[in-house]
Amino acid sequence: MSAIRRSGLAVRPGPDGKRYDHQRRLKASVLEEASRRLHRAKHLLQCAKTFDGLHDVVDEKIGPLRGIGPLMVYDTALRIGTKLGHKPRQVYLHSGTRQGARMLGLCWRMPSLPVECFPPELQELEPREIEDCLCIFKDKMRPNRRSRA
Repeated sequence: MSAIRRSGLAVRPGPDGKRYDHQRRLKASVLEEASRRLHRAKHLLQCAKTFDGLHDVVDEKIGPLRGIGPLMVYDTALRIGTKLGHKPRQVYLHSGTRQGARMLGLCWRMPSLPVECFPPELQELEPREIEDCLCIFKDKMRPNRRSRA
């Protein structure tokens, strides 16, 4: 199975064919359509020169599908980007990461934030690692009252 097809279906590598946890609740028909749209956009995906460009193509192609949200778009772009050698250079916000960014008092309504917006301790991490931290630890962060919504 190609990386694009696997990414569109949100299927983990390996023989079990199971979905990634983040996409386990999405309808199979929606993922099939996402996979078809991404396959038709294969040339555009391969021509993307950066993760941002790749993310834009993925968002344009599958973002409008009912049931597909910012997390699926980001995860799909991240999976395809891994194959193409494109890493995120900023931190993309979706439901979980948005909550973490809000707790830190950051501009949580933006689609993404530069690494420089984060506390120095997080700036030492890669953007995708910051995204993971925001999502995983969102419930353990203390609110920062200086929130810039």
